[in-house]
Amino acid sequence: MTALLPAAGPFIIAFWVILAILFSRYPQTKGFVYTLMIFAAVTTAMYYPQYFLTIGGFDLSKLITPLIQIIMFGMGTAMSLRDFYGVIKMPMGVFTGVICHFTIMPFVGWALAHLFNFPPEIAAGVVLIGTVPCGMASNVISYLAKANLALSVTLTAVSTMMAPFVTPFLMRWLAGSYVDISVTAMMWDIVKIVILPVAGGLLFNHFLSGKLKWLDNIMPKVSMSGIAFIIVIITAKGRESLLDVGVLLILSSLIHNLSGYTLGYWLCRLIRMNEQDCRTIAIEVGMQNGGLATAIAKNMGKIATIGLAPAVFGPLMNVTGSLLASWWHRHPPKEEPKEKAVQLETGRL
Repeated sequence: MTALLPAAGPFIIAFWVILAILFSRYPQTKGFVYTLMIFAAVTTAMYYPQYFLTIGGFDLSKLITPLIQIIMFGMGTAMSLRDFYGVIKMPMGVFTGVICHFTIMPFVGWALAHLFNFPPEIAAGVVLIGTVPCGMASNVISYLAKANLALSVTLTAVSTMMAPFVTPFLMRWLAGSYVDISVTAMMWDIVKIVILPVAGGLLFNHFLSGKLKWLDNIMPKVSMSGIAFIIVIITAKGRESLLDVGVLLILSSLIHNLSGYTLGYWLCRLIRMNEQDCRTIAIEVGMQNGGLATAIAKNMGKIATIGLAPAVFGPLMNVTGSLLASWWHRHPPKEEPKEKAVQLETGRL
């Protein structure tokens, strides 16, 4: 698109910014402001990539891994050990959610990579976004959708802890024909990028919870800014690849995301889980930890190719997740779920 409309850049950027300002004025649309600003930033990176590659000779992509570690630390500060108690209190929901998450998304990603016949490294990125754990944003979407928040938080925590073992093996199995995958190297990458920062955040929350209010207030803003910055860098670095496969990559990411919601929901309905848990698992399956996928791509030295699918998937899942949450919020579950008491007990409503 940018190759065909070289003079349209400033107008497209202005369109997204003005739309974001208009959306910020209404409670019903305020939740989309961040995503619209991401679209504005991505458009800027597509038209003016030179400003997002280096500063004074410093390669900006070197900031990606530290930023992800800071974001994961923030995720840890928002969690506690009681988030893992759901494994005992809701074993069926946790087991079903984890199985759905680590089967539906990887295999749908693999199928889409074949269907769209992407170049090998782009295809590997499509598979990669399907193999990572649940994203932290899923907890916010579950809350807005009146889903089972306790189950959502537990699934995010459990899938994150499983990631060093599950993600590398799924990548080796499903994407090994596209790129060389070192299972042990990827395991260590996930440990240092996710597990150690999250563990540090858990310890911080346990010993210093409520004592540093300024940190609690600033971490969400740091996370949102960090994610935006990372997406812009990836877009600038992968501009040429995006111009070649951008439309197809957006389409495949949308199908991937919606397949997660749809299959996650109806498989749970098939085994007669209650409505609230079906919604929760659908959200957890469809929303991925794009930050981790990006960091893995960076450590593989393939940020401009393997990193593209996570960069596209992230903003899309926030849009679809917000729309789904709005719909379900207006149509609350009819039955009273058994896990209601668990939600009240965790104090997360």
